[in-house]
Amino acid sequence: VFIHGGGWTGGDKAQGGPELAALRDAGFLVVSINYRLGPQYKFPAMIEDAKCAVRYLRAHAAVYNLDPERMGVWGSSAGGHLAALLGTADAAAGFDTGEFLEQSSRVQAVTVFFGPTDLTVPFPGGYASKLEVFAPFDAALASPVTYVTPDDPPFLLVHGDSDTLVPLSQSEILLARLGEAGVRAELIVVANAGHG
Repeated sequence: VFIHGGGWTGGDKAQGGPELAALRDAGFLVVSINYRLGPQYKFPAMIEDAKCAVRYLRAHAAVYNLDPERMGVWGSSAGGHLAALLGTADAAAGFDTGEFLEQSSRVQAVTVFFGPTDLTVPFPGGYASKLEVFAPFDAALASPVTYVTPDDPPFLLVHGDSDTLVPLSQSEILLARLGEAGVRAELIVVANAGHG
């Protein structure tokens, strides 16, 4: 499952990069999803939609010929934030609303490309710059790091060391939290790469 970026206010499922075709050509079923965008919709609408998409896919596993026990997710920027939340926030977080609630929204693998992970830490593309999307929702409760537990799936984090919108430290914070919980995680730092 691919989740597009766009600062939670823009973007579309059609904007996926070449990795979508590469994964499809390698035999994976690839699904790119949309979600409600701010400022018309406030967080947590975005993660509620992403979780509903995973539940929908599980409910229709036979139709799409997919293995409901082997679902991975990846996203970039704001989509990376939502992918990380899919990996860490279980049903107790309260984001599972809407249809197909008999299905789980948990995924078995997560890849985050330069995504925000701790919105309590100020940075240019973070909570304070997106109050029209997040406020008054608590920054900690919108942060993937808040929900890390030992049963989370493995994570691959990819981040440029010259990213000025979402700094590398955001991936480092999540990597450390996952490590503390004993979750398998790896960070690939891309030299001289900015956001995107």
